[in-house]
Parts: sequence; structure tokens; C-alpha cells
Amino acid sequence: QVQLLESGGGSVQSGGSLRLSCSVSGSRVRDYCMAWFRQAPGNERERVATVDRSGSTTYADSVKGRFTISQDNTEATLYLQMNRLSPGDTAMYYCAARYLGGCQLAGWEQYTAWGQGTQVTVDS
Repeated sequence: QVQLLESGGGSVQSGGSLRLSCSVSGSRVRDYCMAWFRQAPGNERERVATVDRSGSTTYADSVKGRFTISQDNTEATLYLQMNRLSPGDTAMYYCAARYLGGCQLAGWEQYTAWGQGTQVTVDS
């Protein structure tokens, strides 16, 4: 089992950048794929980016080319680098882990662990 804790959220002007971090702890962390989700009030939770155990990544069309998901070499921290932010990116951002694989296709309810979320607000 793993435990997740997000940080790095805040307010930023449109066109700016922000980097989110997710502290990962527990055992057998390399047996999990990882993802970032986001959810704005009244909206469904959206899968933003994933990274599998081999390091392969996927992105939602809405963030492709602007966001980058990565991990440090110990996998103790998951990152989401967000560039060219717009008001449409305003949401609560969550990191999530799923045992073994399948992060690209799994819905949020199929993930094993969640962080508490960190708020990102992009000013127009």
C-alpha cells in the first residue's frame, strides 16, 4: 500500500506556470502506476496524465503539449509541470496510484490510493 500527499497548488496568472508535487510513501511503490486527476465544481473528475511502471506517459488532449508528468529517480515524488495555464485549468488536483498497471484506461474509482488534493486557480 502507498500513501500520497500533494503540494504546490496556488494562484497563478493566465499564461503562467506551476509545478505540483506528490509525496509517495509506503512499500513496493514501483509496483504502481501513477496519475494526476483534476476536478472543478460540478464537473466529473478528469484524468490529466499518467505514468506507468516503465516510465511511459499519457496525457489528456486538453493538456497535451502544456503539462508534463514525471517522477524522481527514487519514485518518492511525483510531479506535474504545468505551463501556459488558462482559467480552464482551475480545479482541485489529485495524485493517484493504481496497483500494477492500467492507469491509462482505469477510471478514478479503480485507483488504489488518493492524495487529499491541492487547489490550482488560474486568474484571467
